[in-house]
Amino acid sequence: MPFWDSDNETRSSAPESETGSANRHDRRQRLRRWSQRLFFLLFLTAPSLDLLRLDLVETHGLIFLGQERSLGLGALVASSGTPALEIARTVLLGVILPVTVLAIALLWIAYHYGRLYCGWLCPHFSVVEWVNHWMQRASGRPTLHESRPQPHAPWIRNPTPPNPWAWAIALGLALLMALVWAVSLLTYLVPPTRVFAALWHGTLSTHELLFIGVATLLFTIDFLFARHLFCRFGCAIGLAQSLAWMGNPAALAPDFRRQRVAECHGCPQACEAVCPMRLRPRGGKKALATCTQCGQCLRACAHVQAPHARPPLLTWVRGRRS
Repeated sequence: MPFWDSDNETRSSAPESETGSANRHDRRQRLRRWSQRLFFLLFLTAPSLDLLRLDLVETHGLIFLGQERSLGLGALVASSGTPALEIARTVLLGVILPVTVLAIALLWIAYHYGRLYCGWLCPHFSVVEWVNHWMQRASGRPTLHESRPQPHAPWIRNPTPPNPWAWAIALGLALLMALVWAVSLLTYLVPPTRVFAALWHGTLSTHELLFIGVATLLFTIDFLFARHLFCRFGCAIGLAQSLAWMGNPAALAPDFRRQRVAECHGCPQACEAVCPMRLRPRGGKKALATCTQCGQCLRACAHVQAPHARPPLLTWVRGRRS
């Protein structure tokens, strides 16, 4: 079965069917968590495994899948007389063409399925959700921008009362992830063995220390205060996916069954409470322009409706109203 619910799915007796729907959403969320973790691990280890990195120190070339693609930058820096046309051809075939192919593939997926990369793979969005979780534990609110605490319910990842001690974990996690991101980005530009050896022996150069320090500060600010705001308004990759998705009227999207709106009565806005992008899933497609297709709103709705033996009001459909 695909990760979205089929509108034509055959249902058995109501209680078992709706409980099963909530369980399916739970399984998909576990699958998504593992997908995020594995991709985050890939993001951290890709330079060390020579899967992808740009060496600005030794070879001045791009290393991709263990193969070095010389860009001629070393010769250019050394003024060895390498023809500019040859350097341009190397850059075109070694960098621009692969990046273009990857961008087209990403936009094709986004056109049909939305921001799947953001919700299922992106290492930045993984940190967004981790920090949200611990801020929820600390204050009852997933972000500092919330005007009121969120309700405690089974569809919250950790339905427990706020615990001020969790602030230490939330703040520590933001700082740790900022440092991890800063060091990881440096290994994409400088040979990882050199970076890790310099960190171990405390021999980082002034430029490397400056890079790590500034990057750590910026990411700390991002993870503490921006997070989903950066994803919505500052990430070029995310915005490109949103534009592609919005341009396809038949794209996969969460849809709200408005004819059953009365069944929302008594629900403490579960779908909005769990959305890591702080969107309104029951609004039109324009209100979901930056939806990451994480499916947490659908899971929350399924859990709210299951005790009443009713199908969820939010489902995956192809093509929804604007």
